[in-house]
Amino acid sequence: MKKAETTLRMAKTGIMAVVRVDTVERGLEIAQGCIDGGVDVMEISYTNANAGDIIQSIKAKYGNRVCVGAGTVLDATTARLAIMNGAEFMVAPNYEPEVMEIANLYQIPYGPGCTTYSESLDALKAGAAFIKAFPISNYYGPNLAKVFKVPCPQLPVLASGGVNLKNTKDWIKNGAEVLGVGSLLTKGDATQIKENAQALIRLVDEARDEMVQS
Repeated sequence: MKKAETTLRMAKTGIMAVVRVDTVERGLEIAQGCIDGGVDVMEISYTNANAGDIIQSIKAKYGNRVCVGAGTVLDATTARLAIMNGAEFMVAPNYEPEVMEIANLYQIPYGPGCTTYSESLDALKAGAAFIKAFPISNYYGPNLAKVFKVPCPQLPVLASGGVNLKNTKDWIKNGAEVLGVGSLLTKGDATQIKENAQALIRLVDEARDEMVQS
């Protein structure tokens, strides 16, 4: 049930903080702001060598108050290291079948980055929990989610890149399940991050309410 529970938690929150930091202390500060603002899903990027330490520290301090995953998981070795460090899900800018196998073995969600429809469907058939629209979400914007959903409405979209306060509602209304957000949730102090997190969650809730009413 672990994979299903984590996937549902990510989809319910709708917002995922995309975090790249140099120190554990800064990672904890960002986590505090996100949690206080209602964003309880964080991706810690493995572009930084200390990603495993940050994941461990956040989980040790906040426990189940936050769902912490690993980002930029490019290969099977990184995937297993991330899981051993406590990552509850994995996200990547590419689709790597060996990472998919590790994710399936340990039963955690994997969101590979896909730039073509064929690649997206291959990843979905292999067991991907989400299809990360990256980097194409930066170029096509919120309409991309709708394009992906038309021929395959069950395709779960994780938009990462290009999400902001002005288009959050459009992404949700067009079908994206999870929105990866960087600078809004990683810049400034914990209070500023909390305020941005609250604003993002409010927009997600408003969009979902409007969809029900329409």
